[in-house]
Amino acid sequence: MSTRLLLLIVGGLAALLASVAFAVTIGPADISTADVWAAVTAHLGLGESTLPPLRDGIVWNLRMPRTLLAAVCGAGLALCGAVMQSLLRNPLADPFVLGVSSGASTGAVTVVVLGVGGGAVSLSAGAFTGALLSFGLVLVLSHTLGGSTDRVVLSGVAAMQLFSALTSFIVLTSADADTTRAVLFWLLGSLTGAGWGDVLLCTAVLAAVLVVCLGYARTLDAFAFGEEAAAALGVRVARTRLVLLCATALLTATLVSSAGAIGFVGLVLPHATRALTGPGHARLLPVTALAGAIFLVWVDTAARTVIDPQEVPVGVVTSLIGVPAFVAVLYRGRRKT
Repeated sequence: MSTRLLLLIVGGLAALLASVAFAVTIGPADISTADVWAAVTAHLGLGESTLPPLRDGIVWNLRMPRTLLAAVCGAGLALCGAVMQSLLRNPLADPFVLGVSSGASTGAVTVVVLGVGGGAVSLSAGAFTGALLSFGLVLVLSHTLGGSTDRVVLSGVAAMQLFSALTSFIVLTSADADTTRAVLFWLLGSLTGAGWGDVLLCTAVLAAVLVVCLGYARTLDAFAFGEEAAAALGVRVARTRLVLLCATALLTATLVSSAGAIGFVGLVLPHATRALTGPGHARLLPVTALAGAIFLVWVDTAARTVIDPQEVPVGVVTSLIGVPAFVAVLYRGRRKT
């Protein structure tokens, strides 16, 4: 590991820990960093809590899981975006290019609006199932069409449009006003109601997918020269693409089922991080994940406090920040060329 990469990772981890600790203190209730430390150490068995039960519950059961889930979602979406952009050789690719978010939306509204499952199936389970169905459709379409990168992208667009239409049809024909508002809020990305179960599940999937992607870091470097060049270098192109598509789709489906569709994180963060790390994926992937985690922690903090007591969907805030940031990245790339 190079000194520069080590400094970036250590600095990123320090910034992430500081961001989480500070973000948990922000909100209507007056919580200090000392309160956060006391609650965390007590629940980890490293001491006894000196906080009142209400204050302890706010820290441990409400703000901490939400903030950590924001960090995990940001890291996962940024990681998937970096992999997809390299794998598909498309700078506009993001984690949702495979239609996963649209499928998750359809699965969620099927459970919430139509009541499929009779209450035994949760919104997250419905969203995850819909995401996998959408990705399965993309795999079938792209395989029958030849399996090239452009066919994967086009199949993803087709699946996205299909499931978006299904979602709109279900909401318009079956939902009342209150249900429509709740579904729309979730579709735009929401970390409300995050629990420790969501954090543990998403963290486990993120860790597994990160290990897989880092194992293919050199292979992703070869993809930068094109599939033919990668094959000439000994890369098994079709197998590599299938493994990485499945890994990123699984991670995206897990994150979307817990937090809804949060856009622009996977599109903008990889471009911004390349300015620090260069194109090498052994450096790019871990630093991009850290940058995405820090970014979404602060975005979620702004989303829940900027117009308190109301809350803004996280996806709305990421879009408001992401659009000008992405335009700036495009202009920077234009000046370089």
